[in-house]
Amino acid sequence: MDISDIATPDFLAVDVDTRLGKVRALFDEENPKGVIVTDDGEYVGVIGERVLLQSHVEDNAKASALIKPSRNNPVPKIDRHEDVRTVARYMVEGGTKVAPVFEHGELWGIITEDLILEAVLENLDALTVEDIYTDEVIAVYEDDGIGKAINRLREHGVSRLPVLADTGNLVGMVTTHDIADVAVRQMSKLTTGDRAGDTDRILDIPVSNIMNTPVTTTSLERSVHDAVEEMLKFDYGGLPVTRADDDRDIIGMIAKTDVLRALSFTEEEHLDVQVTNIHLLDSLSRQDIREAIESVADKYQRMQVVHAHVRFHEHKEKLRGTPLLQCRIRLRTNKGQLAGTGEGYGASNAFHVALDKLERNVLERKGIKRDREVEANLLRKLGEL
Repeated sequence: MDISDIATPDFLAVDVDTRLGKVRALFDEENPKGVIVTDDGEYVGVIGERVLLQSHVEDNAKASALIKPSRNNPVPKIDRHEDVRTVARYMVEGGTKVAPVFEHGELWGIITEDLILEAVLENLDALTVEDIYTDEVIAVYEDDGIGKAINRLREHGVSRLPVLADTGNLVGMVTTHDIADVAVRQMSKLTTGDRAGDTDRILDIPVSNIMNTPVTTTSLERSVHDAVEEMLKFDYGGLPVTRADDDRDIIGMIAKTDVLRALSFTEEEHLDVQVTNIHLLDSLSRQDIREAIESVADKYQRMQVVHAHVRFHEHKEKLRGTPLLQCRIRLRTNKGQLAGTGEGYGASNAFHVALDKLERNVLERKGIKRDREVEANLLRKLGEL
């Protein structure tokens, strides 16, 4: 299946000289997945809501301030007749919810994660939430301030956070959109001097004041079809995964990105590795990453790795021009999910710190057994899509 019948020619676009205040207003009024930025009608980039939240650029700046140079732009350019699985991979690796679609070298329209998921929805009964969910819970507590929530969103590159009570029970959900409504517009109007303290007061507002409650959840045994249908119906980016007998006991998350990632799983001879924010790789290649992870997996023959996901996140700090990166490696194995996180200057340093941590976590996991049935069953299900 290609995306020629999935992509849409309808999209919001602004010129590079448009004030960011107007761009923020577009998100408030139209709630798009992203806004295309052009220069004299020529495509130059995409602005997403998460980018707006993470930036400290004021409203009177131009849209061009949030567009990275083409060589560092993570948003892929998609051919209108590209295969849907390939597009899913490109979007995961670019960390984007919307990408421009070109035909004969000209901007034709856009493709979004929602359009892809709507197209494959009826086939997602073959998968359960347990097949593709993420068992790591990135959350905040209800008394935490908005500032802490913003930092968590930035650090982990997510768009929503479960909110927990002191007991650890799930009580709400807070998203980038919720925070933008309360914080970003107000903060952009503030100046220095006497009003500087106002910023701190905004960041100190408890997330319980802006969270959504009650929370729609899902459980491991439910089909991915049901979970995605719920997300599309209510425009959720993801759902908390809870125990079937207690929807307050959160054990993971399933996001639209997890579904896209599953769509692009392959049956290649080598380990299937996906890299989010692949534009941050410098001297490190995808092959280097795959071989390094395979070498760890091969040391523990009783562990069968089904899929590996590597995500890079760039901090503002630099050393002699080299950015400080966070690298997170997550393996899906026959004995659950294993992860390792590390930081370093440049992709290679960050990756190898994370790889060392991953190997230590593998050693701590007891009773790992070799089981090809898990891999074969998952790929069989995906092959039916």
